[in-house]
Amino acid sequence: MPLRNKLVAAVAATITIISLTAATVSPINDKFFEIMKAIEVYTNVYKEVNQYYVDDIEPNKLMRTGIEAMVESLDPYTNYISETDVEVARLNQAGKYQGIGANIEYIDGLPTILTLYKDQPADKAGIKTGDRILTVDGRETEGYNREQLEEIMRGFPGTTMKLTVDRPGVGKKNLELLRGDVSIPNVPYSGMLADNVGYVALTTFTRNAGKNVRDAVAKLRADNPDLSGIVIDLRGNGGGLLNEAVDIVNIFVPKDELIVTTKGKVRDWDRSYKTNSNPLDLELPVAVLINGRSASASEIVSGSLQDLDRGVLIGQRSYGKGLVQNIMETGYGSRVKITTAKYYIPSQRCIQAIEYVDGKPVDIPDSERAVFKTRSGRKVLDGGGVAPDIELPLLGGKAVTQGLLDNYIIFDFVNEWVTKHETIDSVADFQFKDWAMFESFIQRGDFEYNSKAEKALEKALKQTEEEGYHVTDQLKAIQAQVDQEQLAAIQQYKQEIINIIEKEIAGRYYYQRGEVQMGLRNDREVKEAIAVLNDPARYAKLLKP
Repeated sequence: MPLRNKLVAAVAATITIISLTAATVSPINDKFFEIMKAIEVYTNVYKEVNQYYVDDIEPNKLMRTGIEAMVESLDPYTNYISETDVEVARLNQAGKYQGIGANIEYIDGLPTILTLYKDQPADKAGIKTGDRILTVDGRETEGYNREQLEEIMRGFPGTTMKLTVDRPGVGKKNLELLRGDVSIPNVPYSGMLADNVGYVALTTFTRNAGKNVRDAVAKLRADNPDLSGIVIDLRGNGGGLLNEAVDIVNIFVPKDELIVTTKGKVRDWDRSYKTNSNPLDLELPVAVLINGRSASASEIVSGSLQDLDRGVLIGQRSYGKGLVQNIMETGYGSRVKITTAKYYIPSQRCIQAIEYVDGKPVDIPDSERAVFKTRSGRKVLDGGGVAPDIELPLLGGKAVTQGLLDNYIIFDFVNEWVTKHETIDSVADFQFKDWAMFESFIQRGDFEYNSKAEKALEKALKQTEEEGYHVTDQLKAIQAQVDQEQLAAIQQYKQEIINIIEKEIAGRYYYQRGEVQMGLRNDREVKEAIAVLNDPARYAKLLKP
């Protein structure tokens, strides 16, 4: 029997079973009946499309498309995991396959090294930030997606991988990378700021994050008897392990304090997480820095310290990810990762964003958010992330600077700049003094920075030409005016852009640690934290109703 006929017969048998089952369902259980009816309709559509669609169809691919569309309609974290994906995850968890110690992003269709970690396999192989990977073991990477790239780069520790990269300002280079274990520090920097204030940067909640933060705070206390406060920087930290978040809160709050409760449809799966160790310091003033990219475990730490009135939050409202996922078996080696619960912090509020657009949370008006209270009676709101106690607006040039970052303009400029500078001064002494070079770079003919306004104008210009309207000259004049105002805006936010360039440059020569150190030099949130921690009256007032 041909494969297609076997498939049709199997699907028909499934429909028969479903039909018999559905026929026996009591109308009383309306929801179950609706589920069975929907499954039957879905199966019928699948069968008819497979049998009669004009072109050949890959049944597995078609089914995966349907399943992925279904789960994507729920939230960004509920996902289908195919048999191949499961095997990749299993091998990664078993430690048999390692990464290369670099963050890779697709830029202009090619995988590009965005961040390089010190002394990891990629760094040891001579790879540089900005390198575009052209081939891996002779296979061209253009046209590959991220999943396919990971597939061809995967291998056992101790094996080699041959790469051809295109290096800005240099050209093609052939490199050989020895695969091995990757160890990226979750606390890339800790040290003293001004006025006896300590600082700890945490970039991710990986294993031992709690211990590493505790050790960093303990060392700062031991080395500085007059320590007036500690800053925990969670900006840009997307989260990680829940238990590590609880351990970090435990540094500053007593043992047996309830930090997180997870609640879902299946009550037997509900869990409570308490601190289980003696605290390091119950009195040391704490300031936590957050922003719109602080998510999940970062929000547990910041939100819990806020709910327990144990620290002051500074920055912008956090991302709003308060969901718990579990992985379920779905047969033939596949899985589905389903959001099964929401987590609740000590005030019993949930910080989960309710609405998403293009996978990103939508701001919820405060009037639509429920009110809860901290331990001392301060009002806090649920839904849509954690709001800081001291909210600082995003820097004034958001549209300009964010455009330069989103379009990798500053990234590309620094790629070119470092080819002309073999070394730089120490992070403390380095000053970027090539603003004219940057201005020249953004005005070059082979360079385009398209803001949202420009993209809208280009679309309008194309549409009017297609529809025969004669407004091309007027739109081009507007476009030229936007270009001029854009250049003026870049000049207006010159210092902000220089700060970003300096941070990017420091990262190229001194890796994560240098990038964090450079960022601190002109950091508005850090300056605000220092001011608050050295003003006991203001600090105490912020923590009272």
